[in-house]
Amino acid sequence: MSVLSPLPARIEPLGDSALRIVLGDTLDPGVNRRVCALADRIAVALAAGRLPGVTDVLPAFSVVGVHYRADAVPTDGNESPFAALLRLLSPLLPEREGLPVGATDRLIEIPVCYGGEFGPDLQETSAACGMTPDELIALHQNPSEEQRVYMIGFAPGNPYVGRLDPALAIPRRATPRTHMPMGTVCIANRQTVVYPVAAPGGWHMIGRTPLRLFDPARAEPCLLRPGDRIRFKAIDPDSFARAMEAA
Repeated sequence: MSVLSPLPARIEPLGDSALRIVLGDTLDPGVNRRVCALADRIAVALAAGRLPGVTDVLPAFSVVGVHYRADAVPTDGNESPFAALLRLLSPLLPEREGLPVGATDRLIEIPVCYGGEFGPDLQETSAACGMTPDELIALHQNPSEEQRVYMIGFAPGNPYVGRLDPALAIPRRATPRTHMPMGTVCIANRQTVVYPVAAPGGWHMIGRTPLRLFDPARAEPCLLRPGDRIRFKAIDPDSFARAMEAA
């Protein structure tokens, strides 16, 4: 087990029914590991009844969001609900030496059918990155850094995965599309997103996965969680079709 040494956390209000705990300001795997560890610690306290009024805990890139019902947060009569929550959350915050981080992240393999009708932007995107489509696919599958889910957001079950190799640091499209099919795998800003449902989007479509990332009928609707390690694996169209038939 290793221990990271970041700056102390700070708590900031977000309106009158949420706050955020800031642990950093960069897209950094070490910061995100602390975020996931702190979110787990807060969730345990919530389940134990030590955080009355809190309704949700949301880990993001470098912050933990905490939503609450102001009228359900007990106060001492002279403090605001935010101040009361600050008092309850403070003992859970990491000290300057940081939170201990263990190697407990899950490894999830995501099959991807790259290019063609599944990834219509592959040719254009690879050219913009100064490489061939095959080189982009190889770099996406074998990046220079470990790929992890930094957060789930935008749509239910939608993962933000990073960081990609600097050679793939392409910005979002100038004009977003009005429709991205479910399972579309896209890149931008050294990150990958996988659309769990059909939705509009401005990222570059390089492939599609047959995996269903969000299913409200499952006991755990979201297939992925913040902190999961991700490995992308190329499959051919026939394998994609068989996987879709079996789903």
